[in-house]
Amino acid sequence: MSQFNLKSFKNSITAIILLFTIVGFAQNQNTITLQLAPFSAKIKEQKNPQIVDARGPEEFALNHINGAVNFNLETKNYTEYVARLDKSKPVFIYSIGAGRSNLLAKELLKNGFSEVHDLQGGIAAWIGGGKPFYTNLKSKLTLAEYNKIIADNKSVLVDIGSRYCGACKKVKPILETIRAEQGTNLKIIEIDLEESPQVIADLKTVKVFPTLILYQNGKIVFKKDGSNDLKKEVDAALANKI
Repeated sequence: MSQFNLKSFKNSITAIILLFTIVGFAQNQNTITLQLAPFSAKIKEQKNPQIVDARGPEEFALNHINGAVNFNLETKNYTEYVARLDKSKPVFIYSIGAGRSNLLAKELLKNGFSEVHDLQGGIAAWIGGGKPFYTNLKSKLTLAEYNKIIADNKSVLVDIGSRYCGACKKVKPILETIRAEQGTNLKIIEIDLEESPQVIADLKTVKVFPTLILYQNGKIVFKKDGSNDLKKEVDAALANKI
C-alpha cells in the first residue's frame, strides 16, 4: 500500500471512530440517570412535568411522587399510557432501584421519545431526601420516637428499606443472625417504606434501599448501602474496632 493510500486509510478509520463516538454520545444524552437534586430541579423547570412511577400498582397506591402516573412494561394497557405522553417533552421515571425504570426508559427512547430521565435511588432517594410525596399511610414510627430509641440504647442498628425491594430481603437473615448473637446488647430497628414513610423523609439521609445505620452512644458509627460485610462491620464496631 502506498504512503498516500495508507494515510487516507488511517484518516478514514479515524473518521469512522469519531462518527461512532459522536453518535453514541448523542444517544446517551437522551437518557440520563440523575441524582436527586438535578432530577428534582429539572422537574421544577416543567410546567406540567411527565412523571412515571414504574413500580407495581400496589406500591404506587401506598406512596409516590406527587403528580406521577403509574405504569411499566408489564402493565396490561401499557401502550395506552405511552400514548398519553408527549414525546417532544422530557419524561421523568423512577422505581425502587434502577431495574423497572431503566427498562421503561430504554423502551420509550426506542419509541421516539426525545428525552428520558431516570432517578438514581428511585423512590428511596426522593422520600429519603425529604421531597414532597403522596401517601395514604400514617407512619407507625415518628421521628421523635426514633430519636428516643437512639438516645435510650447504647447500640442501635437501623435497617431502612421496602418490602418490595429485592436487595432489602437479603438483609433480613443477616439481621436475624446478628440479633441472635448480640441479644440485648444491640437494639435493631427495621423501618419499611410501607409502614413509616414520614420518618424516612424526616431523617433526610436515605439515598437508596436498603440503608443500614449503626449508632453507638447516640452517634453514627457507620452508614452503608446493602448487606455486603454488614455482619463483619457490626461485629467490629461493637468490639470497638472501628
